[in-house]
Amino acid sequence: MTQLLEKAFAKASELSEQNQNAIAEIVLAELASEERWNDLFAKSQDLLAELAQEALAEHRAGKTQPLECDD
Repeated sequence: MTQLLEKAFAKASELSEQNQNAIAEIVLAELASEERWNDLFAKSQDLLAELAQEALAEHRAGKTQPLECDD
């Protein structure tokens, strides 16, 4: 565990039980969200590669136009 996380937990341990539980719920929800995102991203690699190949094929076939972006 990092020193910063230890410091955060030490500070949180000084709070009421209700506030400690609220913080725990937030942390656990964030960790679960991160895990879901990682799983979805890992599962999408094949689809992303396929879409990239399609985009490159369209570009090579002259079916694309340059984007005009303002600086």
